[in-house]
Amino acid sequence: MKRLIFALFIVLIAVSVSAQDLYRARADGHVDSVYMGIDLPEAYTGEGVIIGVTDWGFDFTHPVFYDSTMTRYRILRAWDQFRTGGPAPAGFDYGTELVGQEQLLAAACDTSNIYGHHYHGTHVASIAGGSGAGTAYRGVAPDAEFIFVAFRAEEQAVVDAFQWMYEVAQQEQKRLVVNMSWGIYWMDNFEGTGVIGQKMRELSDLGVVFVTSGGNNGDAKFHLGHTFNNDTLRSRFMFPVDNGSADYWGTSISMTNSPGQPFSVCFNWCDNHYETIQATPFFNTADGDHYEEGFLVSGTDTIFYNIQLVQSDASGRPDARLRVKRNITNNNWRMGIAVAAEGGDFHAWNVAELTTGVGNWGGNWMGVNVLGWKYGDTQYGTGTPANVDCAITVAAHQSGNWVDSVWQPGDICAFSSLGPTIDGRDKPDISAPGYQVCSAVSSYADEHLTYVQTINYNDRDYGFARLSGTSMSSPFTTGVVALLLQANPTLTPQQVKESLIFSATHDEFTEAGGMVRFGHGKVNAYQAVLRALYHVGTQSFQSDADIYTIFPNPTSECIYISTPNSQGAKARLYDLNGRLVRTAAVSQGVTKIDVNTLPAGVYVLNIEGVKTSRSEKVIIQ
Repeated sequence: MKRLIFALFIVLIAVSVSAQDLYRARADGHVDSVYMGIDLPEAYTGEGVIIGVTDWGFDFTHPVFYDSTMTRYRILRAWDQFRTGGPAPAGFDYGTELVGQEQLLAAACDTSNIYGHHYHGTHVASIAGGSGAGTAYRGVAPDAEFIFVAFRAEEQAVVDAFQWMYEVAQQEQKRLVVNMSWGIYWMDNFEGTGVIGQKMRELSDLGVVFVTSGGNNGDAKFHLGHTFNNDTLRSRFMFPVDNGSADYWGTSISMTNSPGQPFSVCFNWCDNHYETIQATPFFNTADGDHYEEGFLVSGTDTIFYNIQLVQSDASGRPDARLRVKRNITNNNWRMGIAVAAEGGDFHAWNVAELTTGVGNWGGNWMGVNVLGWKYGDTQYGTGTPANVDCAITVAAHQSGNWVDSVWQPGDICAFSSLGPTIDGRDKPDISAPGYQVCSAVSSYADEHLTYVQTINYNDRDYGFARLSGTSMSSPFTTGVVALLLQANPTLTPQQVKESLIFSATHDEFTEAGGMVRFGHGKVNAYQAVLRALYHVGTQSFQSDADIYTIFPNPTSECIYISTPNSQGAKARLYDLNGRLVRTAAVSQGVTKIDVNTLPAGVYVLNIEGVKTSRSEKVIIQ
């Protein structure tokens, strides 16, 4: 199997007085309105939906994976791809499948893997659907069920994990949403059309919804871009910080150019005046797929490197990956690359490399003005699987808060990666709370965390801790998807995404940040559920800065107008003779217009905003 590097999209931030716990995140995402069933047929909590989590660090014994009464155990199965002794799932020949409460509790947690005994998977799953176990840290869909995969860092293993989850959901005859709070910038390919992207699209066509973190490099100038015209690009790369990791090795530089546009690259070792001390030859992608290891020597210093070239990936792009070991301490040395090509839009990403193969945080590209060396930027920050078209890619923002009875919205988290994709698609798709979110962590973790609260269950202590990252905003959105699928199990994955997009909340921060930071806006679970309930016969349009959804259409009893951000609009319903038959002031949320006494026929609904108006045809049966 082709070996890949994965990393969890998480940022460790010290606890502060502004901590934004799950109950604040739920308020920010209007989840509590769904729990209360306001103007809904019933309250929704994710019952009947399966949440699949691909991650590491699952504590199968944590009480948050029971229901709120602590009687119903909600993990159906887990596939630990590292665990030996079997049995493996049917159709696969590695790892161990754990089925049912008895086996899962006996296993206790996933086995030691590339992260050791980690805590991340438990935290992620608990945000999506943890019961809270009597604490305030209840997840978004607390009645959903779970399936977990602790997966190998191999491309085929990821594909296998998705396939296994689909098969389990089919056996259970329930809808499935898969959360992926991980990613890397050279995995699969740069347009999300490799084997992992292909598998996601295949299963999406069969009804599986995929939600993924957008990445945590929004505050790193780790991307280098250039449009070639028979010239040479030069830039200095900074080794990413080691973040205290004992497994730190150096840097990994992933590169690609436009389809059909080969390029050549060399690694330069320079002094503090940017004079070349040693350099590799130029490696050209046109020469075909190639891998080479080498080293450069000057005096008593040696620098090790390796490079892998791909002549053409699944999107027809040439790719290269250069890895350089940070094994010298002389601060006078400067490390850089030179890239030459006839044409094409070139991209490179500079991220950490660990001996365990799991680093992904960014290091800056530094320019040198007098030499024409180019600076890096923060753009094009989403990698696989965040760049896959069918995925719901999630950015992270700070939860809002009530201050003196006034709702104060939160801004984007600085670490949240920017879009778009390198082929120009809008990513991320949506934003959700991802700053200092408090949730359950594995009691078997071998890393120290500062607990906000601990509880004792079955004579074992279980903790809750705050973490920040798009690793947290992704499962929040996954939980919202579970609410939508409970409300309307017939939704397609595309309709789920549209429900989130067209119901998103907009404020001064989303307007300032735009698509590259927030996507289409902030997740609004209540508005999304309303849209999901009436997705058939739903119309949406934008007037001024507001998005209005009209449903159902046709109708016989009433017309609903839903908007997350009304600016004092007026609704007027006319018959085809131009007679005004109904009026209503459109407020934030849902406005109801009774039409049960009107004759059947075709009517025109006009919504007039501050600056513009829009009319839509409505059929009354």
